[in-house]
Amino acid sequence: MQEHIRAFVAIRLSPEVEDAVARFQAGLRRLGGDISWTNPENFHLTLRFLGNQVPLAVVEQMIEGLRPVAAAIAPFMVRARGAGAFPSLHRPRVIWVGLTDGELGAVAQQVEALSVRCGLEPEPRRFNPHLTIGRVRKPTRNPRMQEALQAAAERDFGSCLITSMALYRSHLSPQGAKYEALATLRFGG
Repeated sequence: MQEHIRAFVAIRLSPEVEDAVARFQAGLRRLGGDISWTNPENFHLTLRFLGNQVPLAVVEQMIEGLRPVAAAIAPFMVRARGAGAFPSLHRPRVIWVGLTDGELGAVAQQVEALSVRCGLEPEPRRFNPHLTIGRVRKPTRNPRMQEALQAAAERDFGSCLITSMALYRSHLSPQGAKYEALATLRFGG
């Protein structure tokens, strides 16, 4: 019987940008609410969630397919800017920091096309580059959180050069998720 894993393709930002986001997140934590905060060591931009039960053969296909994709992409700059919540500030489910750069969408499209070629279902949602920094367990009105997010709508967390992407295995536990990079693929070969 073939093993299945929970997996995704993602990029990480520089330690400096992640530290700036972590300091912002620490301020939000003090505002209360029933929120599961992302451990800063797990900050990442998901290019494509592959699934909860991905066969290892598909994971291997994805890794092999990502090699030429990554080789054809030049390293590029990304800016972490702005904060908000999905679906809205009034009823947040996900608290995020935004990421801006035209390259992210193009890279995500290539990863999506490869995923479909490897037999995965197409992603129904539009790609929206962001770092998830918290998940609201019970959405309730929190005016202080709403004000803090509104005040950070244009906040600049810095920019960094993105030089690689990785395919991660996600290990879920009551203590939180642990991510294991199964392959790191450098941009530009």
